[in-house]
Amino acid sequence: ARCRSQGCERLGPLCSSQRRSGIAARRTQGSQERMARGSSAGYDRHITIFSPEGRLYQVEYAFKAIKTSGLTSVGVRGADSCVVLTQRKVPDKLYDPESVTNMYAITPNIGLVMTGIVPDARASVKKLREEAAKFKFNNGYDIPVSYLAKRAADTAQVYTQHANMRPLGIAMIIIGIDVEGEKKVPQLFRCDPAGYYVGYKATSAGAKEQEANNFLEKRFKPPAGSNVAVDPKLSHDDTVQLALACLQNVLGADLKANDIEACVVRHDNLAFTRLSADELETQLTALAERDDDIAGRD
Repeated sequence: ARCRSQGCERLGPLCSSQRRSGIAARRTQGSQERMARGSSAGYDRHITIFSPEGRLYQVEYAFKAIKTSGLTSVGVRGADSCVVLTQRKVPDKLYDPESVTNMYAITPNIGLVMTGIVPDARASVKKLREEAAKFKFNNGYDIPVSYLAKRAADTAQVYTQHANMRPLGIAMIIIGIDVEGEKKVPQLFRCDPAGYYVGYKATSAGAKEQEANNFLEKRFKPPAGSNVAVDPKLSHDDTVQLALACLQNVLGADLKANDIEACVVRHDNLAFTRLSADELETQLTALAERDDDIAGRD
């Protein structure tokens, strides 16, 4: 008897070529069945594969990884200052609380808050510090905040297009003040795992990001007949208290100075400075005494 494989002249019911063809066909059918079981099945196994809807599921999973930390961070830009604020959680009683932080200085005058996977955050901070040092060595002046944010976004984007890499599970909010001659310009940028960055008047990241953004949008709502949010004219105290009010509102509980950490940059002190517990307590007390739009009790 001849082989049943088309075009094969070998003897026998099945030859090796037909067996291989049958195995390949079964594998293809099984793969198609697995991919049909779920919307992401089969398309989330490699970072470089687009789904038929044009989605990169591994990048979307990186955004979800940011929320696994359970922390919420807020950044607000004022007229003469910027502030970043985040929750402070010590996961183990044996930890030294002073060693647990999500605030990092990149240069003496530029810093950021990282939200998400801590090891990813520290690796990214190391690269950004090298980038800032290299820029100053080559150009003779400090790296602008916008360019640092661009370099951070460029790195994050590269991690989304190579199969031997994975996206960083972090969102960073960068603050600093660019000095342009006699002019000092507060800057606030946010960079996400997809490599997208943009300047903000106020923004947030983490578990309660959507609720925090809703709160901030109400504080910066555009005037009637306009789609552009108002430009911030907040003083330093108003900037810090708005960030505190936002975090307090989304968490649904009164904040304590030891439960949060905040860093600021100001016109009269360009350094990325951490607020002490006493300074935070003073701002929280002032916020409790307010009854206006910033306090969120309008």
